[in-house]
Amino acid sequence: MSGCYCYILECADGTYYTGWTTDPQRRSEQHNRGRGARYTSTRRPVKLVYIEPQPDRSTAMRRERQIKKLSHAQKSNLIRKQ
Repeated sequence: MSGCYCYILECADGTYYTGWTTDPQRRSEQHNRGRGARYTSTRRPVKLVYIEPQPDRSTAMRRERQIKKLSHAQKSNLIRKQ
């Protein structure tokens, strides 16, 4: 598998948070402990609902920006298609 991933977390309030990491499971746990993004710290617990392998860091960051521009419905479709 690749070394970088884009991921989507579903927050307790039904919103989505998108990020990138080298270890999606570890990063999800960090978010749930309140040590992730400020956005997720007030919307815990979060659930890892989408992981997309990327070949490298720059590609992962670029893909993260693309996903963040999607609407909630588009992100839901992306998650369902996985």
